[in-house]
Amino acid sequence: MNKNKRLVVTGMGVVSCFGSDVDHFYDQLLLGKSGIVPITSFPCDDFPTRFAGVVQDLDVEDYLDKKQARRVDPFIRYSIVAGKKALENAAVTDDALNKLDKKRCGVLLGSGMGGMSVFHDGVNTLSTKGYRRITPFFVPYIITNMGGALLSIDLGFEGPNYSISTACATSTCTIVAAANHLRKGDADLIVCGGAEAPINPIGVAGFIAIKALSQRNDTPQTASRPWDKTRDGFVMGEGGGAIVLETLEHALKRGAPIYAEYLGGAMTSDAYHMTDPRPDGSGVAFCIEKALADARIDASQVNYINAHATSTPVGDLCEIRGIRQAFGDHSSNIKVNATKSMTGHCLGAAGAIEAIATIKAIETSKLHPTINLVTPEEEIAGIDVVPNTAQDFDVNVGLSNSFGFGGHNATVAFAPYKG
Repeated sequence: MNKNKRLVVTGMGVVSCFGSDVDHFYDQLLLGKSGIVPITSFPCDDFPTRFAGVVQDLDVEDYLDKKQARRVDPFIRYSIVAGKKALENAAVTDDALNKLDKKRCGVLLGSGMGGMSVFHDGVNTLSTKGYRRITPFFVPYIITNMGGALLSIDLGFEGPNYSISTACATSTCTIVAAANHLRKGDADLIVCGGAEAPINPIGVAGFIAIKALSQRNDTPQTASRPWDKTRDGFVMGEGGGAIVLETLEHALKRGAPIYAEYLGGAMTSDAYHMTDPRPDGSGVAFCIEKALADARIDASQVNYINAHATSTPVGDLCEIRGIRQAFGDHSSNIKVNATKSMTGHCLGAAGAIEAIATIKAIETSKLHPTINLVTPEEEIAGIDVVPNTAQDFDVNVGLSNSFGFGGHNATVAFAPYKG
């Protein structure tokens, strides 16, 4: 593996509660808007949680065949739209797409849970109508690899193509994996990221059952409140995020736009508990330290972190403890914010969506706020978590953290591209 090979981000695509335009998405974050709304797609009046960060009015006409768009699970729609929008943003359309060596182009799109709507509908069909009425698309549309697989088929990309499923760390892991393939010389360009579509009866009920969700039904837009003493659980979100990662040599050769440079990343395991992180934050610190080593940068160069920060009582402070362990006194010089305060927790898509927020922070020199922070935990004192109002800020190196059930940790590092 050639760690000297420089890698750059040339495209970004998003499907979110704020739409599917990357610039509009980040503008809404900068304004401190909440995308959390009541759930209307299925009856949930008896659910203790009845709100989420829902994708609305997604126009797929230019990205999927109409018949296919109706059939596939929403997570597949989100995967394909985010992936194709990332390629558009990377100036890979029409002639440019045809000029690529497609044997050296890949797709790594993951999902934490896959096709939950298709799964839910299939189980209902089985129990009410019998096995003969199960759709032949049931298996293909529930498995986590199919979003990336269908995109690869559509584009003709013959390079690395698989999914990763590491719960809420999924799409950050795909970015690290894509970078490793590029460094090894397996490909020149890879679309990487992930998608999740859990806002359905079984998805919401499952998280209710483990008592993970906020129950602020009267004021849902204030429910996601990382680092606030009154937080009572996370808010579910959905969507998709994808970036185009390619070698600098390849990007320059085709005259691609360059939004940021990928410096490095890491994937580690807490090896501790099925749902809880290590309380002392040591798992977080280890992952950050490994990412810095992979990027071959000193901790003092980092001045921004897009935190995992889900608004859970345990997880938020574990991450702060890990940041303090990894950076020591330098922690007070690092800005830290929480995208999930506005989007909710998009699970397997969260890492890619938040990587995009990190890259947009680099591009715009503006950090979005952490909203709903009214009564901050004492433990965050001395760390600027960008409370409630956006800030102008020049990012030197930005990290994006993701942590998932099962103890999966992933961190990626981006910086401005300086030629």
